[in-house]
Amino acid sequence: MKRQLTFGLMALALGATLAAPVAFAADQCAKGPVTVGFLPKLDTDPYFQVARTGAEEAQGEIGGKVVQQAPSQATAEAQIEFINNLVSQKVDVIAIAGNDANAVAPALKRAAQQGVRVVSYDSDVAEPVRSLFFNQAKGDSLAEMMLESMGQMIGYEGDFAILSSTPTATNQNAWIDFMKNRMKEPKFAKMKLVQIAYGQESEQINQQQALALVQAFPTLKGIIIPAGIGLPAAARAMEQSGSLGKVKLTGLAPAALIKKYIQNGSVQDIWWNVKDLGYLTYYGAQLLAQCKITGKEGESFKAGRLGDYKVGAKAEVILGPAQIVTPANVENFKF
Repeated sequence: MKRQLTFGLMALALGATLAAPVAFAADQCAKGPVTVGFLPKLDTDPYFQVARTGAEEAQGEIGGKVVQQAPSQATAEAQIEFINNLVSQKVDVIAIAGNDANAVAPALKRAAQQGVRVVSYDSDVAEPVRSLFFNQAKGDSLAEMMLESMGQMIGYEGDFAILSSTPTATNQNAWIDFMKNRMKEPKFAKMKLVQIAYGQESEQINQQQALALVQAFPTLKGIIIPAGIGLPAAARAMEQSGSLGKVKLTGLAPAALIKKYIQNGSVQDIWWNVKDLGYLTYYGAQLLAQCKITGKEGESFKAGRLGDYKVGAKAEVILGPAQIVTPANVENFKF
């Protein structure tokens, strides 16, 4: 009982600490382009390498500097060390794709207290510690499209599983919760979610988990994999085992990595222009540092070739709508 009380008090203290965002004075507004430190979830994920090319394109247009550093393990603990490193390097803005929304929050709060502005992209962090969240698409729409894609592929009937990234991944958990709620509707009444597994941002573990799900559930018809590393890895493993096609896959992944599976009808994909996410984030980070935007709902700004954007509720900026990638449109997606 004493231990539970201690943890409860710690949680309350953390909540109180993060309750108020750090305010920046007018004299802290940059006079021109600044250094933006990008902190992805994982250094080996090609998704974030492509997003970086978008940031570098924007940097070539408006100046400033892109620094990208990331851990070799997709954990909050690993990211905290890199947050501290970026602060010591005196970056002006940290753009982070959070591995755990709350666990990285105290380190980001300390960064802000030292004059570093914080934005998130791809995967959000606790709202009080960042000024803006650059989201690739509306979270509910991605979850809706993944569930709809799975339904189409299995005739809206039968057992399916979800193979997510990590138990603490902010965006994946939100998508899964949304899908669970949608499954209460008559359209999905005959679909049954039998298990949620985790690939831990590892190709090998995703392969193992996909095969384990097929073996554990002989009546399994499909797997939703809302993680860019996981879907290609699972598709390869299941192709080699002979189970791909019998068990359908859908989720989020670079379309180019699974093009042949999309073309043969065994996989569908929900995707967007990843390069543009990095481009938008860099533009927004520079405007934030120069106090041209603050993160207030309703603010508008221009992001180069992408055009006009507006800050939404909870300081969220949406890149744009995603699409279900099928044999009919797969050639439109170069990554």
